[in-house]
Amino acid sequence: MNLLPTRIHGLLDYMTAAALIALPVIDRHGAGAQTWLPMLLGCGVLSYSLITDYELGLAPIVSMPMHLAFDAAGGLLLAVSPWLFGFAEVVWIPHVAIGLFEVVMAAITRRHPSGVPHSGGRLGVSA
Repeated sequence: MNLLPTRIHGLLDYMTAAALIALPVIDRHGAGAQTWLPMLLGCGVLSYSLITDYELGLAPIVSMPMHLAFDAAGGLLLAVSPWLFGFAEVVWIPHVAIGLFEVVMAAITRRHPSGVPHSGGRLGVSA
């Protein structure tokens, strides 16, 4: 499904990265995977968003299809992380909610920016 324009997806990327980095600190999830995993994934989302070949990227290195694969994989990891890393008794709702949000956004986003020439990125598929 190509419902969501890449420009909107880009805005959601940066907002999601900020939420992943800030939420564990604001919500005081404690030390452990429940804190470092979302923060690490948030830094990853921020990093690869900056180098994605779309309207809000600074350098066209990662193709949009590759970016969406990263989003889906990170979202899936985040969604299962409370049980995978054993902290479900401490916190699980934000991890599952944001993780599933990432997976859905990856599934419904257009594969190429609209009206913008794209190189396909140096890393990833250009088709």
